[in-house]
Amino acid sequence: EQNLHMSLFTARDQDEYDVSCPGPCTVLEAIKSTEKYQEELRNKWLDENVVIRLGQGHMEYVVATHFPCTCISDRELVTIFYQPKTAEKIQDQNYTIYPREEYSVFYIDTIGGKNAKSKKKFRNNVFTKFKYLRVYAEKGMTVEQALKRDGRFTDDLGGFSLSDNDHSKIKIERTQPVDNQDDKKLKLCYRHESEEKTLQENPHASIGSQHKSDTVSEAPMESPRASGSSNQTSDTVTVSDVAQQRGISVGTEEIYELPRKQFPDLIKLLESRFPGDSFRKEIDLRKENFGKIQASFSEGVCQGTGFVLFDNFILTNVHLFREFKDCIEGRNLKDGIDVFALFNYDDPEPKTNYYYFRGEKTLIDIDGDLDYAIIELNPEGLLKKFGPMPPNGEACIIGHPAGGVKKMDPTCIIEKEKREQAVDEHLWPYRETVFIIHSIRQLITNQGIEDIMMGGNKAEQVVTYNTFMYHGSSGSPVFDGQCRVFGLHTAGYVYEFRNMEEHVIECAHPLLTIFESFVSKMKEERSEELLKRVQEEAKGNPYLEKIVKGDESMDVDEE
Repeated sequence: EQNLHMSLFTARDQDEYDVSCPGPCTVLEAIKSTEKYQEELRNKWLDENVVIRLGQGHMEYVVATHFPCTCISDRELVTIFYQPKTAEKIQDQNYTIYPREEYSVFYIDTIGGKNAKSKKKFRNNVFTKFKYLRVYAEKGMTVEQALKRDGRFTDDLGGFSLSDNDHSKIKIERTQPVDNQDDKKLKLCYRHESEEKTLQENPHASIGSQHKSDTVSEAPMESPRASGSSNQTSDTVTVSDVAQQRGISVGTEEIYELPRKQFPDLIKLLESRFPGDSFRKEIDLRKENFGKIQASFSEGVCQGTGFVLFDNFILTNVHLFREFKDCIEGRNLKDGIDVFALFNYDDPEPKTNYYYFRGEKTLIDIDGDLDYAIIELNPEGLLKKFGPMPPNGEACIIGHPAGGVKKMDPTCIIEKEKREQAVDEHLWPYRETVFIIHSIRQLITNQGIEDIMMGGNKAEQVVTYNTFMYHGSSGSPVFDGQCRVFGLHTAGYVYEFRNMEEHVIECAHPLLTIFESFVSKMKEERSEELLKRVQEEAKGNPYLEKIVKGDESMDVDEE
């Protein structure tokens, strides 16, 4: 027998039970063996609405209801939740439970990989609240069969592949067996939309492994022990060989013509920028960097908001760079990674009245605790407008939520003494349902909201407010009622309810603290030339002058 340390959350209370698996069984079968489930939940909870979490904190992940108990560590914490909408497609099949060594168990990162951000990957968005979905499969099954059998993923995952979180350049095709993926953390990846469109318009381009995967996806999911698929082998063949065998003609002119038809505006833009034969001359100068250019276009794109600090320096959040594991090393962008800052992005596509600047490959400064990065560009900045963090009053955020056009959100500062009250007021509509309130509080607690409450280690270090400026707005400037910029919009505490993302409270780091850190590092590194530029820019602003001069006192009378 195997003991599971289990927590069952209901609408009335929160109890913990020690549960012993009644022989080889699934996690849900073990849960159903408890009197608690039989008495209170049996006739209320449908299997398809159950979400099962293993572990807690940064070690938590969710599993399918049919996850084998043999794949769970002894005395692991198991928590069950109820979702009003279907969370898992219940398969009509009997599950044979095998010993742990017969399975390959891996993790699917809920943050998608390349070209997966806009794809609907899960049957219920509740899974995006967790870091990983843990998936199991008998050795010999393919990745695609494992995800289809799991039941929590959408039925139309499409032509996906997987990438290894620890080795992002390693790709695993969906037709590959799961045998080598045990205990790995993987992300779903997709082709770019233009590639998919090309494949749809020109079926002949779909050759090689794509034909193979289409055939496999139609095959029934039977036990690998019966099919003997674990003993199958495959030889490596070239695309041209496969095309020749199938009588497919692959013409280079046809390949060139496709993008010309798909992107006529781009062709016009290039022709206007490079009149005559100047484009050919430019290409000749840059041939040696073609591989890097290609790499930068093939990687994912991370978007956020920033603002010009002073001179040609822009301030934003450093977590925008760290969302891609192989993006940055120290303060240097890795080969093939480019940073662009768009200005005047006030109108939606297809209007393109904005202009952009490329950032330098070495960031001027970064700080993980304060979550900021300073990039070198060239317009004038907001440094002269820096002011202290106000304890209360009006505020205004200007940014690009969801990577869209520029928006402004006037709001009010939530005083640190009233932050807990603000959270309680937000949760007031759910007061009749203890389970929902408990679930939301658990989620935002896991996100670290206690740190910014009175007595928390960050309570004095941030300013808080409510705003609609969510994803893509990180790095936005926050202004006070006197039009002084005082904060760097950084984070929010979120949960999902009825398929809508709700934000409890948002916060910003004070810019004077960031500026103080920046100046201190310049002095430590003896960046004399840059420090002179900062000193010149700080003239006339008493808050900045105090920091530059290194005075201990930061008390400056309000203007």
